[in-house]
Amino acid sequence: MIYTETSMNALRQSGDELADAVVATLFERGEVGTFNTLMRYVSAVGSPLPDGLPDVAREYLATTAAPPSWVDWGEMEKARLFFIDNNVHITTALSFASMPACYLVPHVAKLLSATHGLNYPSKRMAETGQFTVYLMRPDAFEAGSRFVPAAQKVRLLHASIRHHLRREGRWDTGVLGTPICQEDMIGGQMFFSLLVLDSLHRLGIHMSTEGAESYFYAWRVVGAMLGVDQGAAPATLDEARRFLDRYMIRHMGPSDEGSHLTRQLIDLYEEVVPGTFFDPIVSALIRHLVGDTCADWLQVPRTGWDRVVKVIPSLLGVLETIEDHSPLGAWALDRLGHLTTVFELSSLTRGRVMHYAIPEHLKKDFGLDHAVPPHRRWTPPAPTQVP
Repeated sequence: MIYTETSMNALRQSGDELADAVVATLFERGEVGTFNTLMRYVSAVGSPLPDGLPDVAREYLATTAAPPSWVDWGEMEKARLFFIDNNVHITTALSFASMPACYLVPHVAKLLSATHGLNYPSKRMAETGQFTVYLMRPDAFEAGSRFVPAAQKVRLLHASIRHHLRREGRWDTGVLGTPICQEDMIGGQMFFSLLVLDSLHRLGIHMSTEGAESYFYAWRVVGAMLGVDQGAAPATLDEARRFLDRYMIRHMGPSDEGSHLTRQLIDLYEEVVPGTFFDPIVSALIRHLVGDTCADWLQVPRTGWDRVVKVIPSLLGVLETIEDHSPLGAWALDRLGHLTTVFELSSLTRGRVMHYAIPEHLKKDFGLDHAVPPHRRWTPPAPTQVP
């Protein structure tokens, strides 16, 4: 697929018709509060829908209860194994590369600042981490799974933000297009897929081409469930590189909101890291993964750990070699990664389940498979020349 300025501009004009219509009806009928209250009891696949749930919401939940018909379950299982093998590294990439990348797009950073939830950055990070863990469980799409209801709620959350910004005239559609438009949603899908793979590569993680492609495929399935038009989204990693390069060149840059959100992110993880001695490693990791130019735009402080972080790929390479050649070592490292991810997630959620409620108001000050031998390792698609 070829992406041009014209095709990218066209993607800025459309949102998510299905979810937008549901949210508009809920607000029109004054049923948002009822929906949020009752949906707290719908957290797993197969849960009976509560009495009193608005009809439009009931119809939406039935329509979006299953993944797209084109899902290849063999690829999804490969993606799950890839996640098990790399969970702590993926969590690191999501936290210190994917989220900061969102903040590098000024209009996205401003939009994120529009929600009350960003006053509590742990909530946003907990939602992201919990969502990914739900996705990569073996029963993600079976009875009892929490992933599908989470995806349904996130899709409505996005639609509610579009609804608020349009209704209140707090978004310049002439300049910025539709809030949380298809271009930005595809961009988000790339941040959580290709950019994660790029970050793992930068950290020196051993990845097979098959594992990387399966992980990317899983996020295509997620994107479809979140209302992303997969006919317009990249279908391969090469297409993903072309899209992401053009998207970032079109939009990335410094902003007050981006710097503020990044500072909140750093403060949050410095609280999670035990003690204070290792606090600077948070800033150093972000700088290492996003690069100096982007880190400066986000006002990520320079620390004495910036050079230390650069040896992480060598240290991880030793661990990966142990994993490649020792089944016991592989099991131990996978288990350690799982426990580390659980610890981080429990620290962010404080043991709570995130419910992804539809916000009834916005902030009023809004201004606008397993490791393989090295010779089979995945390497990122080369950067593209964007005219």
